[in-house]
Amino acid sequence: MKTEEIIALSQKYLMNTYNRLPMAPVKGKGAWLWDADGKKYLDFVSGLAVCNLGHSYPKVLYAIARQARKLLHVSNIYHIDHQAELAELLVKNSFADKAFFCNSGAEANEAAVKLARKYARKVLKQDRYEVITMRNSFHGRTLAMITATGQEKFQKDFEPLVPGFRYADFGSIESLEKTITPQTIAVMVEPIQGEGGVRIASPDYFKSLRDFCNQRKLLLIFDEVQVGLGRTGTLFAYEQFGVTPDMMTLAKALGGGLPIGAMLARDGVAEAFQPGDHAATFGGGPFVTAVACETVRSILKEGVPNVKSLQGYLRSSLERLAREFRFIREVRGVGFILALDLDREARPLVVKFLKEGLLLNAVQPQSLRLLPPLIIKKKEIDTALAIMKKVFNEERSAHTS
Repeated sequence: MKTEEIIALSQKYLMNTYNRLPMAPVKGKGAWLWDADGKKYLDFVSGLAVCNLGHSYPKVLYAIARQARKLLHVSNIYHIDHQAELAELLVKNSFADKAFFCNSGAEANEAAVKLARKYARKVLKQDRYEVITMRNSFHGRTLAMITATGQEKFQKDFEPLVPGFRYADFGSIESLEKTITPQTIAVMVEPIQGEGGVRIASPDYFKSLRDFCNQRKLLLIFDEVQVGLGRTGTLFAYEQFGVTPDMMTLAKALGGGLPIGAMLARDGVAEAFQPGDHAATFGGGPFVTAVACETVRSILKEGVPNVKSLQGYLRSSLERLAREFRFIREVRGVGFILALDLDREARPLVVKFLKEGLLLNAVQPQSLRLLPPLIIKKKEIDTALAIMKKVFNEERSAHTS
């Protein structure tokens, strides 16, 4: 099928839940995608931080083919070899002692909230259940997680929301002080607010946040669904701030393109879960965990070193664009999760980049987000920068003529 046919079929049979761009990718390799008409695109979206190793990464493809011939699914009523192997890999490379596997970031965050509530009752012997999250945050699309998400636009028309969530200002300990109640058990925070426009708080804030939680016997949960697994230049984003959480959630890039989520916790917290407390039918099955093992190893061996090598070049190049084009107000981010804050709507520019063969996306009305694959090459960064400069020149000319 051609692109027009695919779009027509989608519009006829799919629910209208996505504001899709007029493009239908059918093939990918490395940092590149091809649409149904054969047009080539440089991908700086990476499946919304899912394809951290790019498309058709050879070791991931090999793991898929090898495991598909052996076993796809059994059940968590049995022990699963690659699930245990993946848990060991994540634990040995993080602060955590135990792992729980599910299918998505929202599910991982739900697991963290459930564990926090169970910990309060089983370990602390207290009736505490509230979780404080941050304004401008994003934690998923389930009913509980849109409640946890500190943005009203995701909650509108889905009321009544789930009780047990309160909101504080990101980066402000003073706001937390005003928000906490005797029922609070945990603080859940994204180290970088990806969907919120790639916003980062200072390391001092995170150190104060850790102290705040310690003093009040609160659990600290890091939502690293988008920013974990190499995107910041370390395997996990918490390593950038010199603090360790009590729990951490992962998804997106973990499966190399396949759906999997994980919730990690330290021993004193993890022990609150007992058989029957939580489950996921497809969580951590043999197929996806075999692929995830290879994905994590490859991110550690190739992805993280490449981000460390090229992050300075990408950031400084974007800052030069910001100096040249005054409608770029700010460059934000770290590693390979970056945003250009604009003085105008971002989506029209996303469409213009698409026509020129570069895929970016808009987060928040005036923010362009860049999520290149971790294996991007310098010459591909240069290609993206050249397209951006061309589109920005046309934008400047259109507004000055």
